[in-house]
This record gives sequence, structure tokens and C-alpha cells, in this order.
Amino acid sequence: MPRTIVGLLVGLALSILVAPLAAEAPPPTPVYRLGYLLGTTREHEAFLETFLEAMRALGYVEGQNLLLEYRAAEGHYERFPTLAAELVQLKVDVLLTVLTPAALALQQATTTIPIVMMGVADPVGSGLVASLAQPGGNITGVTSLAPDLVGKQLEFLTEVRPTASQVAVLWNPANPAAGLQMREATVAAQRLGVQLHRVEARSPEAFDDAFTAMTRAHAGVLLVMADSMFFAHHRRLAELAAMTRLPTMYNLRPFVEAGGLMAYGPSTPDLRRRAAVLVDKILKGAQPADLPVEQPRRFEFVINLKTAQALGITIPPHLLVLADEVIQ
Repeated sequence: MPRTIVGLLVGLALSILVAPLAAEAPPPTPVYRLGYLLGTTREHEAFLETFLEAMRALGYVEGQNLLLEYRAAEGHYERFPTLAAELVQLKVDVLLTVLTPAALALQQATTTIPIVMMGVADPVGSGLVASLAQPGGNITGVTSLAPDLVGKQLEFLTEVRPTASQVAVLWNPANPAAGLQMREATVAAQRLGVQLHRVEARSPEAFDDAFTAMTRAHAGVLLVMADSMFFAHHRRLAELAAMTRLPTMYNLRPFVEAGGLMAYGPSTPDLRRRAAVLVDKILKGAQPADLPVEQPRRFEFVINLKTAQALGITIPPHLLVLADEVIQ
């Protein structure tokens, strides 16, 4: 048989063998890009770590099939619109944030890229979604504010010091969710028979004057409303509460770890894990408009006994039993 014919036959045989293998080769693994808009890098590292752990459990590994682009305002929230526009220009697959003002900036920056909120307090009142059940548009997520959260915080606080008739409330009127929280506090105060003394703080520079006002009002206890600016300066707030000897209730564990007396609020690790599930659904084709905004399901109650002793307070035994963690 001529050598050329043999070569043709061998080539044909090889092509027949290779063709099915090429046809059966798996498609390349898609790589997804997430954009994360945060207030300060340092304060949100723990939140981000928990979220990425949850994403790994769902099969997404950063640096392999998941890329994370983030922008931090570093406390200058007026930068959010510019930073949101930068993330949108990167053409990420999903946008993330834990802050109401950041979510509003993302909402203004895009109507097409899905946005997942990881703990925004009042998405309906803030105008981010039409309703929790039917968010509409390109935004969904997990809200951090349960309907009775503030009332429960105030109840625990008054049990620690039953003789307190004046309750100072530190709030930030610039926060879109502050009005809802204050309405809850007002209703709870009427039920508990205490009087609220509202003290505003729109920036960290106002903290010292705010605590001076609480002292002048003879406040017996302090309730600090949920606010991203307050969280960014939680160590300073815990120090001021200790200096003025005010038993204080916060909404997140880090306040208590920094020396605050008590915190009662949603479990942030649980919020991040559930946000990761929503991101997974979106990456697999679900539309944010069809994914209801979820409310908190798990809560954490943390007490710092060392702080209680420094304040000369005896924590009622039933509160110690209710606590998820007691810091000695």
C-alpha cells in the first residue's frame, strides 16, 4: 500500500478517536465577579470573612471561580456615589453592601446589576425595595431590623436598672432607618413606663457633647440605635459609656467585646450566610425582584459581666440564662 494512503488512513483513525474526546471535554468553569461597597475596611473584615466562608460552602472559592472587587469609603460616606460608579464600571455580576447609604448609592448607580444587601436595617422605609415580599427592581437581601428588636433591647435594659426612669437614646437622624427605630423605642417606652431622652449624633465629633447632654438629663441607662457610623466607632462609644457610668445596650457583639454592657441583635454570621445563598441563586439565574428580602431569624444576646461589676450592677439571673454569651 502506498505510504501516502497509509498516512491518510492513520490520520483518519486518529481524528475519529480524538473527535469524541474533544466533544466530551467539559466547558470552562465560569469565574464570577462580586463588587463589595463598604464603609471602612477594618471594621468589615469579619463580615467579609464570614460571607466568603459561606460562599466556599456553596462551591465558590475566591481566586479560583470567584473574584472580589471592593471599595471602601473609610468613613467618608459622601464618597459612596463615586465608589459605587467605579464598581458598576467593572461590570461585576453582583453588588454587595451592609450599609443603607451604600445601598442607596448602588441603587442610583445601576438598575441592571443585581444588588444584595447584607443587613440593611429598613430597606422599605429607605426606598430600596417596594416591599419585603416583592422587592421589585434589582435589589434583594437580608434586613437586620426585626419588628420588635428595639422594644426587646429597651426591655432588657430596664431590667438591668429598674429604677431608671430616664432612658437616653443615641441616634443619628441622618440614617434613613433611624425614624423606624425611634418609633419602636417610643412605643416600647410607653409600655415600660419610662421616658426617652433623644440625643443626636450625626458624626463622631458629636459624641462628647452627646454624652454630656445625657449626664445633664440624669439619664439612668442608654440605648444606642443601630447605625453604621456608630459601629465604625464602637470602641469610642463603649469608652464614653464607661466614663459616664451609663449601663448601655447596643445591637452588635463587637460593642460588648470592646467593653459595652450588653448587646441584643441579629446574628451577623447568619445574615452573611443567608446573603451568600441569595447570591448563589442570582448567579444561577434567579432575578432579585423574585427573591423576597429576608428578616432576621437568629439573634444574639451578649452580656459583659466585667463591665457590669465596674458599674456596680447585678445582672438579673434570668438575663444571664437568656444570654447566648457572658463575657467574664
